[in-house]
Amino acid sequence: MPLDVHAVRNQFPSLERPAIFFDNPGGTQIAKPSLDRINRYLIECNANHEGAFATSVDSDAILDEVHRAMADFYNASSPDEIVFGNNMTTLTLHISRSISREWNEGDEIVVTRLDHDANVTPWVLAAQDRGVKVNWVDFDVEDGTLKLDDLQRALERKPRLLAVGYASNALGTINPLAEIVKMAHEAGTPVFVDAVQYAPHGPIDVQKLDCDFLVSSAYKFFGPHAGVLFGKRERLDELFAYKVRPATNKLPGKFETGTQNHEGIAGVLGAIEYFEWIGRRFGGEFSEEFAEEYQGRRLELKKAMRAIHAYEYELSRTLLVALESVPGIRLYGLTDFRRLEERVATFSFRLKDLHPRLVAERLAQEGIYVWDGNYYAINVTERLGLEDSGGMVRVGAVHYNTFEEVERLRESLTRIAAD
Repeated sequence: MPLDVHAVRNQFPSLERPAIFFDNPGGTQIAKPSLDRINRYLIECNANHEGAFATSVDSDAILDEVHRAMADFYNASSPDEIVFGNNMTTLTLHISRSISREWNEGDEIVVTRLDHDANVTPWVLAAQDRGVKVNWVDFDVEDGTLKLDDLQRALERKPRLLAVGYASNALGTINPLAEIVKMAHEAGTPVFVDAVQYAPHGPIDVQKLDCDFLVSSAYKFFGPHAGVLFGKRERLDELFAYKVRPATNKLPGKFETGTQNHEGIAGVLGAIEYFEWIGRRFGGEFSEEFAEEYQGRRLELKKAMRAIHAYEYELSRTLLVALESVPGIRLYGLTDFRRLEERVATFSFRLKDLHPRLVAERLAQEGIYVWDGNYYAINVTERLGLEDSGGMVRVGAVHYNTFEEVERLRESLTRIAAD
């Protein structure tokens, strides 16, 4: 059956608040199964790692299960390829030190102007430390798509790393990641993928993508504040880990420094269980599409993300129609209805000559929550010439948003434009 948004919204206690959450690219609301997992962990097995007593044993069992669950979500080959941390930014800063340890003065790396700064500055700083040149790949300012010709030229220089996003958190663009990874590997270049913006919107399969690393943050896909890194087993095995001496050198704990946020990690399991519920209840029509490749929880998760994608495709179309109807609006990124499959339902815009903060404040007064500024995609706003004038207003929908909420947004923006 098609996704029932009212049944979905019943899984999110915070949606009882009289507000419309279009701030989702900065963090989604948390699903009840995730909240339940956090509470159960803190009550039933709140303990540190590897103790001889019951709560510690139970805690370790939960953490092991979450590694398996995230391996299923990413379709990683092993739970040992999953590393937890505070968030995507912290994980990237941490592992960039290990990866860049292998670079030599005169080497080169590649970053893009379409990326969130968390997948740019950690590599730029590491390059500065190692005497490595940074090459930049631009994007088309008219449609917000990455310039693959520029990327190909950069890869011809055999860089030591390509850092690239799955989807833009500013413009909504979905990069052709499988093609990009193939291009990079043909040049002998490993690929580090920021999947934070993409993770709530569609299925991820790191084995099909063949990326070397991929990272997302659970608070962007209906869970708590936690980051989750995938790394190919052979890469994680060979990398030097910066950690204290008593810590294990075995995966997956090798890169999980210090005491982790155990209750938060337990909450990630609840987010995965929420997706399983989506797959079982609303993913039936996609069973045949995935049944030959995936089984068990992996199958349910792929069905869930396809069901979410199908609903959000129509939501994205409706949102684009609504925004384009507002007088004086200027949308950035892809606006071609024939290319909706190339974007997620994240739209950024300027409204007449109004400062983006003012528009966000006016919408907030009407109970509609949106972001303004650069959302840490500062290279995007700089490239568009908007950074010094306040960036853009950003509206991001997910599958618990409704078509009625889109209409309310359109009405509010129309009123603001008329004032």
